[in-house]
Amino acid sequence: MPLPWSPSSWREHAAAQQPEWPDSAALDLVLKQLATYPPLVFAGEARALTGSLAAVAAGEAFLVQAGDCAESFDTFSADAIRDKLKVILQMAVVLTYSSGVPVVKVGRIAGQFAKPRSSPFERVGELDLPSFRGHMVNDIAASADARLPNPERLLTAYHQAASTLNLLRAFTKGGFADLNRVHAWNQEFVASSNEGRRYEAIANGIERALRFMAACGIDVTSEHQLHQVDFYTSHEALILGYEEALTRQDSLTGDWYDCSAHLLWIGDRTRQLDGAHVAFLAGVANPVGCKLGPSASVDEVLALCEVLNPDRIPGRLTLVTRMGAGAIEAVLPPLLRAVRDAGHPVVWACDPMHGNTFTSGGGRKTRHLDHVLSEIAGFFAAHRSEGTWAGGVHVELTGEDVTECLGGAEEILDHHLGQRYETMCDPRLNARQSLDLAFRVAELLRG
Repeated sequence: MPLPWSPSSWREHAAAQQPEWPDSAALDLVLKQLATYPPLVFAGEARALTGSLAAVAAGEAFLVQAGDCAESFDTFSADAIRDKLKVILQMAVVLTYSSGVPVVKVGRIAGQFAKPRSSPFERVGELDLPSFRGHMVNDIAASADARLPNPERLLTAYHQAASTLNLLRAFTKGGFADLNRVHAWNQEFVASSNEGRRYEAIANGIERALRFMAACGIDVTSEHQLHQVDFYTSHEALILGYEEALTRQDSLTGDWYDCSAHLLWIGDRTRQLDGAHVAFLAGVANPVGCKLGPSASVDEVLALCEVLNPDRIPGRLTLVTRMGAGAIEAVLPPLLRAVRDAGHPVVWACDPMHGNTFTSGGGRKTRHLDHVLSEIAGFFAAHRSEGTWAGGVHVELTGEDVTECLGGAEEILDHHLGQRYETMCDPRLNARQSLDLAFRVAELLRG
């Protein structure tokens, strides 16, 4: 018989994408310290998210999971958090108003500090250096010392995540997310664009609807759903020592919860059935996700469903496809049929970013919004063909006016990329492009 699961059970399995920490004693000291810190999120919040995702799995809601590719220690600020939240709130408003579907809002935020890499080393100028693995592990500066994994960064990541969560809770429950402020979410550099003008038309419609309800005698001030939102956090559960240290046993249920975020996901590079990441997330009671690239087979996906959600709890498991615009309509339908026929109540979400990355003529890693939208359209088409629910999107974006992805209504061209290319790792949609995407998804939902 297998031994009962514990937060350290993953150590019995091969763990991919883990840093080579130079001082194991220093790492152990940091992890012991983290284990004494308060949880970042609470079991009840994670259970509430599972309930909301159950509605998505049933075809009664839609998931928007969005945020930075990799959070930075260097650009951490209240303004950056606020602007990222603004974009996600705008996207949710566009989707809800245009399609009539409730939106579950989950940020890639307050913990997305580590990144898997295709190679342990990378070429930077004339130097061969250890790969940058996110600020939780090492620094992006081009020197051997900067690229040395430093366990003290785990503590910095925890404290930044705590500060970020504190501000997010204040924004989403303290009036900033009030629908009466829907105009205020439109940032200056977006408001004058085509996307911003379309958003303002929706904001005006919401304003008129609120006035109409008040004129009909409905006390809109007492409806908390109009004045605050539920907003959840997520990140890839990559650095397993950090995740183990923040796992707590719930006093009400006895279940284990990874209290570093509400939802954790496994990446396409770490979804090995006998691997440590699957073994770890199989035992926590949080809602969990798993990325599926074009190599994912029917047998692998069904096995992952059995391991990660053997009790078939609706909302427990989200499968995030990242196939590429050219592959999704061929690769996805067999997976949809198999999972449906096996009776697994999963959320299907589309990550249209990672399968559509390429190097521009100027040598910068980028994505084209047309390819991103094409993959989303293929995702919806596959679900229509199989009679299943296209449950959500998972995108990398920022609230800043960056030039990292090509295309959009205010078209970014190859020679524009160098103007404000600020990402530490993968190219992100800016706010205008994110609204473009939201309007397109709304059209697909209506269709």
